[in-house]
Amino acid sequence: MTDHRLDVLAALANEITERRAQSPEQSYTAKLLNQGVEKCAKKLGEEAVETALAAVLRDKKHIAAESADLLYHLLVLLEATEVPLADVMAELARRQGVSGIIEKASRPRD
Repeated sequence: MTDHRLDVLAALANEITERRAQSPEQSYTAKLLNQGVEKCAKKLGEEAVETALAAVLRDKKHIAAESADLLYHLLVLLEATEVPLADVMAELARRQGVSGIIEKASRPRD
């Protein structure tokens, strides 16, 4: 069964793309994107830590709120690096049904 609330991610990704063209003085998203990949990556890292800390506290509402921030900042970073959400979803689909241990072992080593 498909949860159509997940469509919110695709809609948010589209909105982030549209906001790129707005003035950084008018849009927080445009401001982040204007500051570059490094700033977007830093914000994503900060939100990841806040999400992890919320999880340690086991506060479900706080976890949900911080997770929303984390997903938003991930989508901003994807936009900053010109990686479409569709590419991420395709990668998840490719991995679906494959053991995590097997999938990780199949990755090329650098």
